[in-house]
This record gives sequence, C-alpha cells and structure tokens, in this order.
Amino acid sequence: MLAVAKILAIIVLGYTLKRVGLFGADNYRVLQKVVLYITLPAAIITSFATGRHDIGLLWISVFGFVCATIPLVAMYVVSRRMPVARRAFLMLNGAGYNAGNFALPVLTTFIGPAAALPAVMFDVGNSIMMSAGNYVTTTALLHIDASRPLAEQIGNNPAAHVVPHEPPRDADAKRLARRAMLRTILRNFVTSVPFDVYMIMTVLMIAGIRPPAAAADFIAPIAQANTLCSMLMIGMMMDMPGSKRDVMDALTILVCRFGFGLLFAFAAWHLLPFDAMTRKAVVFICFAPAGIFSAIFTDKVLGNAKLSGFCLTSMGFAGVAAMAIANAVL
Repeated sequence: MLAVAKILAIIVLGYTLKRVGLFGADNYRVLQKVVLYITLPAAIITSFATGRHDIGLLWISVFGFVCATIPLVAMYVVSRRMPVARRAFLMLNGAGYNAGNFALPVLTTFIGPAAALPAVMFDVGNSIMMSAGNYVTTTALLHIDASRPLAEQIGNNPAAHVVPHEPPRDADAKRLARRAMLRTILRNFVTSVPFDVYMIMTVLMIAGIRPPAAAADFIAPIAQANTLCSMLMIGMMMDMPGSKRDVMDALTILVCRFGFGLLFAFAAWHLLPFDAMTRKAVVFICFAPAGIFSAIFTDKVLGNAKLSGFCLTSMGFAGVAAMAIANAVL
C-alpha cells in the first residue's frame, strides 16, 4: 500500500500546486512535452534494452490493439442518439490506455522492473489507436472538422448526432477527400514520438537487435524520471466538473472503462499464453485511465481538456485501487 500512496501522492501534489498558484492552468503542457518527447521514449528504449526479447510477446501488442479498439466502436454505437459533442467526448475518452505514462510506473512499483516489457508490448498495439487512431476514427465517423470550432459546424442544430455534411459526389472530389484523410492519418502517426520509438524498437526486436547496454545506462536517469513527471502532469491536468452534464459524462466514462477493464482483465488472465507475471502485468493495464492523447484530442475537438483531465485522474485513482486489489488476489 505504500507504493500506492506514493503514486497517488504525486498526483495530489500536482493538483495542489496548481490550486495554490505555483503552476498555471496550462503549465501541464510543458510537462506533457517533457513526457512525450523525453522521459517516455527513454523509458521505452530502456525497457527494450533490459527486457527479454521474445517475438511471442507481440501477441500482447495484438491484445492491446483489440482492447483499445472495441470500446471505441462500442461508444460509437451506444451513443448514436446523443448530440455529436457528447459522442465525441465519450469516444475520445472511453477508449485507449495510458500504458506508458501511468501503468508503466505503477507496474514497476508493484511488480518490479520485469513487468515493464509486457507494458511496453501492450502499448505497441494500444498506441496505434491512442496516438492517432481514436482521433482519426472519431472525427471521420462524426464528420468533425477539427480545424474549426464544433459549435460553428453544428450551427442551429446542437442536438445533431453527427456534424451535418454533404459527401462528395464526383470521382475527383472523392479522391481528394481520401488523400486528405490519408495525409491526416500519416501525419498523426509520424509526429507521435512515442509511437515512432515503439515501432523502431519493435522492428529491432524482430530483427534480434538489442539496444546497446551503454546507451540504456546513459538514459536510465531520464527513464526513471518518467514516473514523477507523468504523475505530476496528471495532477496538474485535473480540474473539477463544471456542470451536472460534466459529472454525468465523467461517471459514464468511469463506469464504461471499468466495465471493459473487468472484461479485458478476465480475458488477459485466462486467454493469454504467458507466465503469471506477464498476464498479471496485462491485467493491471486493463484498469489504466485513458492516455494523455485523449486530453489533447478532446481539447482540439471540443476545447474541454479540463474535463478530460478530470476523467483521466478519477480513473487513475480508481485504477490504482483496482491494481492493488489485483496484486493481492493474483
């Protein structure tokens, strides 16, 4: 329980320091860049450099991709009668896992350094959706143009289930629309540093090439800072819901994520063909909150990163409690 207290204390510290004015409301963006571009990539490289190389672990990546995709589809179907803004919020925040910034530090604290590699392999598949797939899929299915305010696109029909649109009819217009979509997808993937590092490390693993031990030792202090920076950032992002609707949306996210978490945890423990420690690590990740990208994309589409941060933090507290229970039971 001391390990749980340490993790939660850092989150509370980040929130408290923001409330007393030491950090500004948007200062979390600085830590966000530190985590995404420095500490998380270092933690990924260190995990691949120090962990065992087993191609069979790619099944965990497939499992991570499935776990990140099913809730997105479910949210789209279940919310089909809701206004488009609520649908976008649920889809962006109800799917995907913060395996690198949240689960990885918790796993190494509870289980030990050996649990880092299963988390990284899970995040290889999860990051396909988390770093770009959720955003691209949500905006495409709901016909949202993220370059313009959503209220402007909805116009006089705020209850619309999707953004009113006129699909292209001639062949040239359809071809241009497909090219624009492909460029958007590629740009979101290529500009995601953690995703790029995951892909490079996975290719090296398949080729049987391990990163040099000297390089891992050199970046080890940076990788170790991932826990502090990630948890502090999550606390700085958190803010209280501003309305009853926000409370209901946050509760919906919490209930849905926990429901899927229980389902995927059961599947991970009973279906994955790995040793108990590896399966236990995957079970932990099933209760992780959404990734930082959810808040980034929610801010971009809806301008409501604070509520997304509250959902992330609330699920973080509940997730750590679930992980502690899983650690005692499994």
